Amino acid sequence: FVRLIKLCRQEDCARMLQERAEQARRGVYGNKVFVRGLIEVSNICKNDCYYCGIRKSNANCERYRLSKAEILECCAEGYALGFRTFVMQGGEDGFFTDEVLCDIVSAIKDRYPDCAVTLSMGERSRESYARLRAAGADRYLLRHETADKTHYEQLHPASLSFENRMECLKNLKEVGFQTGAGFMVGSPGQTDAHLAKDLQFIRDLKPEMCGIGPFIPHKDTKFRDEKAGSVETTLILLGIIRLMCPNILLPATTALASLEADAQMRAIRFGANVIMPNLSPMSVRKKYALYDGKAFSGTESAQLLDRLRRKVEEIGYEVVTDRGDFAG
Repeated sequence: FVRLIKLCRQEDCARMLQERAEQARRGVYGNKVFVRGLIEVSNICKNDCYYCGIRKSNANCERYRLSKAEILECCAEGYALGFRTFVMQGGEDGFFTDEVLCDIVSAIKDRYPDCAVTLSMGERSRESYARLRAAGADRYLLRHETADKTHYEQLHPASLSFENRMECLKNLKEVGFQTGAGFMVGSPGQTDAHLAKDLQFIRDLKPEMCGIGPFIPHKDTKFRDEKAGSVETTLILLGIIRLMCPNILLPATTALASLEADAQMRAIRFGANVIMPNLSPMSVRKKYALYDGKAFSGTESAQLLDRLRRKVEEIGYEVVTDRGDFAG
């Protein structure tokens, strides 16, 4: 994998990778690009991850939490726009107990039985995951961030354990979730050997989804002066993962759009097939700042889905408004 990453940084090899990745995703998903409505439910978090703008110790972060009614309003707007998957993402906010979260999930599924619900609410117990699955949640995203234990410990405080993160991912698969892992590209201290471990981990875990995006520094973290990760390397890794796991769901992430205006369309050409426009209330979008300069308007806004649809069509693909399940 290290040799492959280095090789694909050469222009001719990158072009070949793009062609083959595009061919592989078309072989499974045709020209479909799935859209998910992203609802950022809370930027309150008990954790203190060194790279994250909503980390507990960031006193400059203006905190918020959406109510059940506000989340359901987002779903109603999204459903009218054509979204058939809702993604609830948030910090590890203790308010969202199993009881609270199961109630919200059940309400969404009752109102929109033809829709999928994806959760991205951090590390929880196996029992918690099982309850959320029983309440109707279909998918769960938990990025592993790095598959190297030493590197993980360079990015996280001692209160977070590499072993627990791996156990959570195992538990998610075991309780029946379509499971998403993922990692940052270019995070502080990362080498190609670390990226090779990430690729090995994805190969072995076989997640239904994998979200990868470039590291982007946040001004209120210890990594504020680090440089952002490479868009080009991120695209290469998307292509490799598509070839390695032809059926996987691969988002063209917001982080890519935040670094380069056309990076999401380039990601689709490298095998990505999911985009998650923002359905959160406009009043809170700036507050969910995991990194500086996060895109949340333009084609990153759910309200401008037609603009995104046109951009996708320009490169020969089609935005579809179904659930976009994993093609197992």
